[in-house]
Amino acid sequence: MAKKWEGKSKGTVLGYKIFVFFIKFLGLSSAYFILNFVVLYYFFFSKKGTLASYDYFKNRLKYSKLKSVRSILKNTYVFGQTIIDKIAISSGLRDKFTYAFNGEENITDLLRKKQGGILISAHVGNFEIADFFFDEIDHASQIHLVTTDSEHEQIKSYLESVTRKSKIKFILVNEDLRHIFEIKAALDKGGLVCFTGDRYFEGNKTLTQKLLGEEAEFPAGPFLMASRLNVPVLFVYVMKETNKHYHLYARRAKAKNRDAQGLLQEYTESVEWMLGKYPLQWFNYFKFWNPKEVE
Repeated sequence: MAKKWEGKSKGTVLGYKIFVFFIKFLGLSSAYFILNFVVLYYFFFSKKGTLASYDYFKNRLKYSKLKSVRSILKNTYVFGQTIIDKIAISSGLRDKFTYAFNGEENITDLLRKKQGGILISAHVGNFEIADFFFDEIDHASQIHLVTTDSEHEQIKSYLESVTRKSKIKFILVNEDLRHIFEIKAALDKGGLVCFTGDRYFEGNKTLTQKLLGEEAEFPAGPFLMASRLNVPVLFVYVMKETNKHYHLYARRAKAKNRDAQGLLQEYTESVEWMLGKYPLQWFNYFKFWNPKEVE
């Protein structure tokens, strides 16, 4: 099983081109149908991802072996749907989907006050389309997404050629730490900076916290920075509810200033709450929990 996140997504340019063709000329339903065959391929030939998912369902959610296997297939299918949906929404089919907001006022209030703030999400649900949600409420382009830019370069170039560019600004993580200054500058101007708090590169500083009953490592950066800058912190998730309906959740953190561990604990509790509602939308396909091997 993959013991850590490898910093890049799976897939090929040809695969994306096939899905774009079906979406544009035959509709979303046809793309979802083709996805069934892709799911079977990854189930049998992506051993690391399959074992990681089995660990989540069997050891963390305590599902039976049979239910765990079924859930792996369902989970992979939903994950594929979120990728298709991202392409569809950014290709001009946004009106084919419906959206609900829960806690939207927490984001709009920060934007209105221009006091700066940090949003922390996870690879739970379809955060890939969060920027299209933010377009609805951030008319002044004050939201910045911190990214490793880990998408395969060929896939990224192809997707940029067939989809519209979001108004959301991106801050690229660099080895020379320039991104730290960009983040601080964005906050000083009253902007919001969004991180994902559940993946890190090998060698990065980490914090340990229990998630679903077992300790795991999390990137220290987002939690240390958020706890020290004395700005409001929100936990934000975009969850898929039906084929064409998404729900954005935004909850304000209550952890004290300079308490990174307390903030991380509150974050993991929020992730657990989301997974309690949407157990199939855990999309980390590597060995997230350290001590225990898959049984």
